[in-house]
Amino acid sequence: MNSEIQQTQYDNIPSPETVSAIEGADTENLPKLPPATETESQWQKIGRQTSYFLANLPEYFNKFWDAYKQPIISLLWVLAAIIAVRVILAILDVINDIPLAEPLFILIGIGYTTWFTFRYLILASTRQELATEIESLKKEFLKNS
Repeated sequence: MNSEIQQTQYDNIPSPETVSAIEGADTENLPKLPPATETESQWQKIGRQTSYFLANLPEYFNKFWDAYKQPIISLLWVLAAIIAVRVILAILDVINDIPLAEPLFILIGIGYTTWFTFRYLILASTRQELATEIESLKKEFLKNS
């Protein structure tokens, strides 16, 4: 039974003699393709493209760096600032976990604030002295930058 089904399937395939070209088409003048060379497998294509990409990677990186140098540097500065703040907060958290360290720092802060207020803010002459000192610091920083 299987041989009969297979035989009927092969009977429906046309032979090369019965297949004809499109009528009126001049097949003599059509360009002919060069003979097929050894076909390249999918893995060979991927390997060739990967090696080409890796060979040109420094050039790609240089073009990218030249195009986006300023935003990259700005982004790195922002990331560095975020990391620095996180490290400082972690260190302060560890210091605050030490017994009596937090109240001691609070007392030192209150004492310095009190001294600064009495030294510079109560009398007009000392306020003027503070203002001239701040102006001299501004000039020094602006001169150096």
